[in-house]
Amino acid sequence: MKSNRVLMTVALLLMVSMLLAACAPQAAQQPAPTQAAEQQAAAKPTQKAAAEAAPAQDVDWSKVTSAEEAGGMETLVAAAQAEGTLNVIALPDDWCNYGEMIKTFSEKYGITVNSINPGAGSADEIQAIIDNKENKGPQAPDVIDVGPAYGPQAKEQGLITPYKVATWDTISGVKDEEGYFYTDYNGVLVFEINTDVVKNIPQDYADLLKPEYKGQVALAGDPRASNQAAQTVYAAAIARGGSLDNIQPGLEFFKELSKAGNLLPLIADSGPIAKGETPITFQWNYLALANKDNFAGNPPIEIVYPKSVNWGGFYLQAVSAYAPNPAAARLWQEFLYSDEGQSIWMKGYCAPARLADMLDRGVVSDELKAKLPDPAIIESAVVPSGDQLKAARDLIKEQWDSVVGLDIK
Repeated sequence: MKSNRVLMTVALLLMVSMLLAACAPQAAQQPAPTQAAEQQAAAKPTQKAAAEAAPAQDVDWSKVTSAEEAGGMETLVAAAQAEGTLNVIALPDDWCNYGEMIKTFSEKYGITVNSINPGAGSADEIQAIIDNKENKGPQAPDVIDVGPAYGPQAKEQGLITPYKVATWDTISGVKDEEGYFYTDYNGVLVFEINTDVVKNIPQDYADLLKPEYKGQVALAGDPRASNQAAQTVYAAAIARGGSLDNIQPGLEFFKELSKAGNLLPLIADSGPIAKGETPITFQWNYLALANKDNFAGNPPIEIVYPKSVNWGGFYLQAVSAYAPNPAAARLWQEFLYSDEGQSIWMKGYCAPARLADMLDRGVVSDELKAKLPDPAIIESAVVPSGDQLKAARDLIKEQWDSVVGLDIK
């Protein structure tokens, strides 16, 4: 596994450099496309060619590790269209702009996208593969988008299969060398605050313990199953004097928050936030920014980057080894990591894994650049390794009930 501290440091430094580059004046002449970009453009079939191409009858798509080895993109598109369906899981429409991603993919290729349990967490995605190994129906996910600890776990359990997209060489961040999982997008944790309810805006984790926030603080998931919620506990540990190898202070913080009556037993998504039921939410910045846009001032949202720790996180993309639609699963990956797919993620305020390459080639619009994180925020972000995240996740799952004792649902 290549998910280690050195790799993540390099990935973050790369993110800083590419965001700084985005702020530089654009040259009149666009840079020449990279070889990978040229290959991607050449590989992209026309709709007519895709429609005329017949799926290769002798290809076992569940074993294919690249489109090239099975005859190229036209063959892959034809095979995916023959399957006609793609099953995704845990992809809310407002998460990283997945609503537009799904709609665009479906219309582009004429494939029906079945969205399973959009509110699920990473652990639920893994369990869905396990529960549906022998099931080729709509409840069996073809692809997963999970937190960093879950990619290696899924690989170890034989639940995912390797596949390298055409733009593999331009993906930055964590990449399993065999292609089992790879970074899709990045963000940082913030406080999302409904200012219709909260008038005195908290600036850090310690502030949330004040009596004035009684019944106002919520997690965006169950820490025992949600990557985002578990990483919030991890970030709180750093804010309270812990370390990447000591998250116990994070559990103790949430114990205090619960004992004070400030922590709600509710999962905060856009509905409860808009209604004022969860006025203060721990959230990835891209989700908070999307909510702010969607609410359009009703209610007004303020986004706070906590003073004591700037916590960075990323997610991993993978194909299920038991995918009922293996060709469609692989075509979905190709679409996500194309310039078009990466741009759709950027519209949802996410910094995608191929951002550096796209900035180098001058194919990111000024409008999209304005949605990217501040380079200073990325530069200062604390990002644990996959091994550290796995250890933290295991401890949280084991001790949340006994230490915190609040059932988040």
